[in-house]
Amino acid sequence: MLRQSVRRALALLGAVLFALVTSVAADAQTTDVQTAWRLLDYMAVDYGGAVSGGRVKSASEYAEMTEFAASVSTRLAALSPTPARGQLIAGAARLQSVIAAKGTPEEVARVAHGLAADLLKAYPVPLAPSKAPDLTRGASLFAQNCASCHGMTGDGHGPDAAKLKTPPIAFSEVVRARQRSPFALYQVIDQGIDGTAMQSFATLPSADRWALAFYAGRFAFSDALANEGERLWKSDPGLRHRIPDLTTLAGLTPEVLAKSIGAAKADAVIAYLRRHPDVVIKQAPGSLAIARDKLAQSLAAYRGGDRHAAQELALSAYLDGFEPLEPMLTARDATLMGHIESAMGEFRASLQQGRPADEIATRIQVLDGLFDDADAALSRDAASTASTFLGAFTILLREGLEALLIVVAMIAFLRKAERPEVLRYVHGGWIGALAAGALTWGIATYAIGISGASRELTEGFGSLFAAVVLLSVGIWMHGKAQADQWQRYIREKMSRALSRQSAWFLFGLSFIVVYREVFETILFYAALWTQGNGGAMLAGAGSAVLLLGLIAWAMLRYSRDLPIAKFFAYSAWLMAILTIVLAGKGVSALQEAGIIDIAPLGGGIRVSMLGIFPTLQSMGAQLLMLIAVLGGFLLNRRRAAVAVG
Repeated sequence: MLRQSVRRALALLGAVLFALVTSVAADAQTTDVQTAWRLLDYMAVDYGGAVSGGRVKSASEYAEMTEFAASVSTRLAALSPTPARGQLIAGAARLQSVIAAKGTPEEVARVAHGLAADLLKAYPVPLAPSKAPDLTRGASLFAQNCASCHGMTGDGHGPDAAKLKTPPIAFSEVVRARQRSPFALYQVIDQGIDGTAMQSFATLPSADRWALAFYAGRFAFSDALANEGERLWKSDPGLRHRIPDLTTLAGLTPEVLAKSIGAAKADAVIAYLRRHPDVVIKQAPGSLAIARDKLAQSLAAYRGGDRHAAQELALSAYLDGFEPLEPMLTARDATLMGHIESAMGEFRASLQQGRPADEIATRIQVLDGLFDDADAALSRDAASTASTFLGAFTILLREGLEALLIVVAMIAFLRKAERPEVLRYVHGGWIGALAAGALTWGIATYAIGISGASRELTEGFGSLFAAVVLLSVGIWMHGKAQADQWQRYIREKMSRALSRQSAWFLFGLSFIVVYREVFETILFYAALWTQGNGGAMLAGAGSAVLLLGLIAWAMLRYSRDLPIAKFFAYSAWLMAILTIVLAGKGVSALQEAGIIDIAPLGGGIRVSMLGIFPTLQSMGAQLLMLIAVLGGFLLNRRRAAVAVG
């Protein structure tokens, strides 16, 4: 037993030592890769100061270049064996020979940059910050640690610059700046430069070093140039494809970007992005940046004659960009949300109708203005305890009222029919819907999320299904509104109508109408929850539940005392109204999902709570339901007259 314990302890100690050795070796290799990359980048940029026209301009700088090239070869040879290491060592040897032959700065830059790129492919190391650098923090750090040598404006003429043997780098020098990436600056900040006064700042947190790198990388490019870069970035979707993320931006130089878009544009775009690196961070689903980008791409496709692609991009702008933000915007500013939803629908309709490209562009400008308003409304500064409470209260009250009316009507009907044994199916339906809603909350919050298309399809088809069912139920109830009709029904058909099959039908109806509202509500609440003020949200939800409970109690209490004929008459009209409301909502949701086309009605009113949306299709669906309801009620009256006669 003792020997076994000793063996286990030794095995554990060996594993720990192996892990420590492995970790140290990995850290050493990462340092070698980063140092070699930094030296290659430095030589590519600064070799022109050592050699010109095949002659040595500065003996000290040429010696430095020779030393750095040898150091790169040594570090590459020390890396762990991989299939690419041999090629890297050969590339380093070639660089040494070019420098020894006093090759041109262009040739050295080409060989050094190519070798640096191959090095990172073979031995990947972190190339970008984990989040957008804080430029305010960068300015403070630069003033504290760098300005004494490099100057407050990065011109290399700080108060201590004259004391240094090697002049400090002038970050404001455009020629050099065009060849340096933020990653290259980060490496210098991280490790310093041997033989110079540039010390290592590795003791600073990584986020601070990145902030310094991006801040130093902006000096060579003016604010006016950055303003032009902002215009280019927002108007040209192609730029966002070239620079899709922070990693690309951190490793990108203006010189490289200029090869694809030209030097003037490259300088402007880099000037903007190094001041605002946050704009390249990939947005999660649900972002006005995504909506703007997709709309710009849609316009570009439309101008290029690809109307189908333009329509698909416009739909994506809504479903992937704006639609996930609807819950929060509705809670903050429901009127603005309605304006944007209508404007995006009209934009898609314009594409379908083949309107002139200039008109399409004008609609995008209108949407950009609305998005600016939405940005302000959605900002954390706009959130307050009162707005969160009111949003949570109104959302649950609005969404829950429709489901409550339908479920309470079913319960009241079963009580009137004296069939309490069927009540458990109705209760099972709405309780199951709440459980399914809780599961949906978990999926939407912690797992895969809910796409905009899924939400609209669920709401659309659920609404239309409920509308069709309620239409038939409402007409049926209207037909039984006469006391003698009800008594005849009780005698002849009750046992068959409320069979097990019908009971499960009531379960399904209860589930659908409640889950449809729960699904919508939990998405609103998931959005509210992420904004904080959880206590206010719960208070708003609790207040809405209390009010809904009072409404349910009052309806059941009142229906119990109603004569049977009045109960059926009131219930029939309630079902008829809900049928028309759900028809409008269902068609509108399917329009937003791209299933049904959009034909806007100019100047039409919009009352989303009543399912009224200013489009030909949604209003047409409501009109058809109204005709069906009135036709069914009229037929019931004629049948009643014939029966009396």
